[in-house]
Amino acid sequence: FKDSLRRRLALLKGVTLADMERVYTERLKINPGAAELIAACQKVGMKVLLVSGGFTFFADRVKARLNIDFARSNQLEVLGGELTGGLVMQSWGDICDGAEKRRTLLEVASLLGIEAHACIAVGDGANDLPMMGAAGLSVAYHAKPKVREQAMVAIQSGGLDRLLEVLKP
Repeated sequence: FKDSLRRRLALLKGVTLADMERVYTERLKINPGAAELIAACQKVGMKVLLVSGGFTFFADRVKARLNIDFARSNQLEVLGGELTGGLVMQSWGDICDGAEKRRTLLEVASLLGIEAHACIAVGDGANDLPMMGAAGLSVAYHAKPKVREQAMVAIQSGGLDRLLEVLKP
């Protein structure tokens, strides 16, 4: 994942922040049911974490838009309004890969004073599996076959709010 991400980042060198903003406003779509699931979880006192192998440019905007409690993702390096093709080192490291996703889930759970088995992890790709394996409930959402096979619950049709069907007593 890390080598692949670095190769893809190099291709972004010279992309402007205005280009990134256009991608956000014109192309980024929130998964159906995400807002409803987040609101329902928060209504009962749960905290929501967005941990992504993507970029803070998008993750932070989604966090604000959906009122998500915590977010962690890769921070693109920008000089003079253009991407350099690199990442900024953050306090936890530079690349949010599968191991970092797992570590983040465990760290946030610890900070909240809860055990990992009280957490729900939703993912779609192989880099989500370490995090999903640490959680008490793992959910594959429109996921690749390997992820569906290892998850406790798989949602293949409909929106993220379908998870509420599983969580209702």
